[in-house]
Amino acid sequence: MTANQPLIFALPKGRILAQATPVLARAGIAIEPDFADPDTRKLRFRTSDPGLDVITVRSFDVATFVAFGAAHLGIAGNDVLMEFDFPEIYAPLDLGVGRCRLAVAEPAEMSATDDPRQWSHIRIATKYPNVTRRHFARRGVQAECIKLNGALELAPRLGLCRRIVDLVSTGATLEANGLVEVERIADVTSRLAVNRAALKTRADEVQSWIARFRTAVDARAA
Repeated sequence: MTANQPLIFALPKGRILAQATPVLARAGIAIEPDFADPDTRKLRFRTSDPGLDVITVRSFDVATFVAFGAAHLGIAGNDVLMEFDFPEIYAPLDLGVGRCRLAVAEPAEMSATDDPRQWSHIRIATKYPNVTRRHFARRGVQAECIKLNGALELAPRLGLCRRIVDLVSTGATLEANGLVEVERIADVTSRLAVNRAALKTRADEVQSWIARFRTAVDARAA
């Protein structure tokens, strides 16, 4: 993209977007009315700043759009940033939204006698195979990961595996499916993600947005 075109800001759909909306407002981003229309088929929207457009994509795809330069900036959970570990992404700012944790869970009846400190090899279902393998490798545990994109809580009950690694917020979904959290891998929040090439080629514009978001985060904390 050339310097005279708007910067592209990738926003995640769903829960994180709802929590990030006040931060966007404090950073001075007002998005065109179609953005709030639940029936719209549009994915790219103008903003009150002619130098910035926003796109909406799946939360797991924000990092890919930013890393490959299709978007210059974005909002991504550090769970996604850890999973892909793109060197092309610079994440200078914790936005303090989307708080949850990445955790290991297993059936409640199994946890009564199970000791995670005794694990040597486990089979585990997760959306995060890279983070999971790295976590257990540091403990000397071999993790055989089964990649699933949803309905992870079904895996232990249907015999696919005995444990899962997934995002946990309140724990209600685990409880409803007879699972309990037995180990925390990481605390998760959403970050401002920046394409490193854009930070060089369009430095003034990108740095200005970083500064605006830092002010917006500081205002929220005050």
